[in-house]
Amino acid sequence: MFNRIMGLFSKDLAVDLGTANTLVYVRGKGIILREPSVVAVEKNKGQVLAVGEEAKRMLGRTPGNIVAIRPLRDGVITDFEVTEAMLNYFIRKVHNRRGFVRPRVVIAIPSGITQVEKRAVKDSAESAGSREIYLIEQPMAAAIGAGLPVQEPVGNMVVDIGGGTTEGAIISLSGIVYSHSLRVAGDEMDEAIISYIKKKHNLLIGERTAERVKIELGSAYPIQDLEEASMEVKGRDLREGIPKVIEVTAQEMREALQGPVNEILTSIKEALEKVPPELSADLAERGIILAGGGALLKGLDLLISEYTGLPAIPAEDPLTAVARGAGKVLEELELLKKVSIA
Repeated sequence: MFNRIMGLFSKDLAVDLGTANTLVYVRGKGIILREPSVVAVEKNKGQVLAVGEEAKRMLGRTPGNIVAIRPLRDGVITDFEVTEAMLNYFIRKVHNRRGFVRPRVVIAIPSGITQVEKRAVKDSAESAGSREIYLIEQPMAAAIGAGLPVQEPVGNMVVDIGGGTTEGAIISLSGIVYSHSLRVAGDEMDEAIISYIKKKHNLLIGERTAERVKIELGSAYPIQDLEEASMEVKGRDLREGIPKVIEVTAQEMREALQGPVNEILTSIKEALEKVPPELSADLAERGIILAGGGALLKGLDLLISEYTGLPAIPAEDPLTAVARGAGKVLEELELLKKVSIA
């Protein structure tokens, strides 16, 4: 009875709890929150000072008594208390900061996480005030968000390249026939850029700078419009220990990203090798749908098509595909029963 009464005051939510960003879909309204998965904490008191965009601006710029934390790494919770505080903040924010809310929540999670990690996600959401919690695997959510006919007896393949994980899955009849979770994605691309610039130019740059370089110059395949492009990058000279500005090129960044990109290609090939013959025929016709922020890497679709021989098609707005799919499941309770895993 108490839960039913609380439900009258709460808006049901779908959450794409990502390593880099958290998106929240409100039933009947769509995606109304998209913020970085970052929390700024005062070390001594353990007090949360900022969450989301405000906290991300503090990354690498905090005094000694404040630390900006990303509580998820490789798609899983590494700091339970901070994740709970972050979820609580986002839930209250979409409810206009009312404290007396207990929504039903659907949370999209990586397909490769353990039972212990699933429990941590549910416990965090429950402690943050959720009334009922359902988990859905991110590839399934991405497929639904991309509009694939997941309930039909045909093979659908989706590759969701997020911040912490790359999720490849073959889906048919509301179930995942095969899935593969690779803990290489957007974060590893940023780290590859940091490492490359450090080795080649003796310059140390931060995460935010690496992300900006990836977005502006990064590519997986030669792109004509990018071939002559370059940009200035600011960091600390490792020899002199002083600030320095250098120029990096798009060709350099493509070289920097080869490692993580090749790992993603290998994981896609491994998934295709596990597909039953009948579903392989479907994939030859329907191709591979790309979702997640990594799908925006220039030329990645062309490289995957060349490598696999299958069409690789970015989903409409890849960044929101998982959140939209989880939201659609929230709107259709029969579908929720079929695809939820806990």
